[in-house]
Amino acid sequence: MQKISSASEQAASDDRTLEPLAQFLQRHPDVLLLTGAGISTASGIPAYRDTEGVRHGNAPVQGPDFRRQEAVRRRYWARSMVGWPTMERAAPNPGHLAIAQMAQRQLIGGLVTQNVDGLHQQAGSAAVTELHGNLHGVVCLDCRAHHTRRLIQDQLEHHNPHLLGTTATPAPDGDALLEPSQLATFHLPVCPRCGGTVQPDVVFFGDGVPAARAAEAERKMMEASALLVIGSSVMVYSSFRLCRMAAETGKPVAAVNMGKTRADHLLAFKTEAPAQDILPALAAMLG
Repeated sequence: MQKISSASEQAASDDRTLEPLAQFLQRHPDVLLLTGAGISTASGIPAYRDTEGVRHGNAPVQGPDFRRQEAVRRRYWARSMVGWPTMERAAPNPGHLAIAQMAQRQLIGGLVTQNVDGLHQQAGSAAVTELHGNLHGVVCLDCRAHHTRRLIQDQLEHHNPHLLGTTATPAPDGDALLEPSQLATFHLPVCPRCGGTVQPDVVFFGDGVPAARAAEAERKMMEASALLVIGSSVMVYSSFRLCRMAAETGKPVAAVNMGKTRADHLLAFKTEAPAQDILPALAAMLG
């Protein structure tokens, strides 16, 4: 029979879970936080990977294919039109809010995120380095003009009314699962300024993080005395390299993540708990 813990036993267990994290932050108040999709799942945004670090859902769009093939752009924008409302409605959860609160109280240092949802900024975090860009922006590949995603969404909905109200399974980063037949009459969006090809202002798979942004993340890592990974398997190199940089310079690396990470062999310890639960409790303990 499974034992049901009393309230006092549960509280003691929670304290034991929090204690290593609290001590870690107390020793390293300038710690760099590196966040991933796991911190945003409680906001209704699906993650790319399972607890074993294995990708699920649609195969991600490759940047070179998007720019070279109209069919790929058509597939991307159709799915994005249907999936965007999930991203647009998403609000910061207690994990995002706790990070902003700890930063305001100077309990943590810098913040780098792999996420493209903008939820850290909505929660009140400042000076966020977005490794992979932000889906709330769109850039023209011809004239380089920048537009809001809402402006492009209005254009998409105007020219593709047959997809309005379509029910589809949400996928990571504002994507959605659609039947191929729904793409046949789809009209691509164009730049409102020049009529050129538009792309979300993010780093697609197959593309590299812009040099200035990568340098900014590396500078934050050099200035910090430790690294705390939150909600990320760090399977992509742009984030794993920060873990490796920390380890190679003798700086401890810890993680809050539900499942396997690529950096498990580099970690001083790992706390397997949902970020939206443990971070507010951590902020309260440190308060």
